[in-house]
Amino acid sequence: MIRWVLAAAFLIFAATPLAFADVRDVYTIRDIEVDQQAATVIEAREAAMSSARAAAARALINKITLASDRNAAGGIPIDGALAARMTAAVDVQEETAGAGRYRGKLAVVLNPQIVRAHLDSLKVPYLDAQAPLALMVPVTSNAASADLWRQAFGERNNGALVPYVTAVGNFYTAYSAWPEISAEATPVNARRALIADLQGREGAWRVVVSSVTAVGNEPVGATPPVATLADAAKAVSTLLGESWKEASIVRDGSRTSVEVSVRYTSLAEWNTLRGALARSPLVSDFRTKAVAREGALVSFAYAGDENRLRSDLVQRGVSISREEGKLTLRSAVSTTGIQ
Repeated sequence: MIRWVLAAAFLIFAATPLAFADVRDVYTIRDIEVDQQAATVIEAREAAMSSARAAAARALINKITLASDRNAAGGIPIDGALAARMTAAVDVQEETAGAGRYRGKLAVVLNPQIVRAHLDSLKVPYLDAQAPLALMVPVTSNAASADLWRQAFGERNNGALVPYVTAVGNFYTAYSAWPEISAEATPVNARRALIADLQGREGAWRVVVSSVTAVGNEPVGATPPVATLADAAKAVSTLLGESWKEASIVRDGSRTSVEVSVRYTSLAEWNTLRGALARSPLVSDFRTKAVAREGALVSFAYAGDENRLRSDLVQRGVSISREEGKLTLRSAVSTTGIQ
């Protein structure tokens, strides 16, 4: 049950261009631990709520901005009043109260409109659009650690900038390609996979991460050494989030307007292609100009260059080519013959 809901909480997400669930997940910070003492339980509870609001606001801003941009702005201080304005609701996940002490675990939902306005006022670029869903594939050459390594990621990571569903079994290697992975990725609506190759030993784990799509495997990067498998999984999520922001944050208003042919073999495929364009943080002003049985003509504007757009869309299962000098989009899955 959501508690301490502000009056406008139910309207906050309706005006956003992204899907409701995506925005809500990004702007919800969960598992905030609180422990406050005061003269009364009510005062301790209020102090805990205030502490959670401030912690959530800081965590969200760190999630959707880059450290270099925060530093360039001289930092983004969060006081109690600002955190309260940014907060839409507080959800009590766990709580214990008595004798002037309040302990618990809270989830805080923040208001995207107020957060965005604050960052815009500071001229700090941000990205609050999630990357396309991926299948997380933890792999390791250390057979004794394989199950524990997979379990360190949990079943999924709702709310992260780079969301994933974790693969079920230890069937893959660091060299697995899309034809091998797609049978498990496609049923969960993932158009790509992320291979997290665990290396090192207890006390000094390191992870090499690569992205796998229908057009090939590409390196993402490597994490610094960490002590535990849980820390290694967190380091992977941090690496993915930072990489996604660096690739997708739009820093200026310049856009390239294009008309594009979209080729598809079914209505479901057309909906997937259209959805990929509509959800890309690089794409704006998307319009459908004409639709036929096997293709459509669309127009949109995109930030950055064509290679940046291609890199973003391929992660969504979309390939771009030039045919007779005109951009053409197709399902990357269909172009490789994989269903």
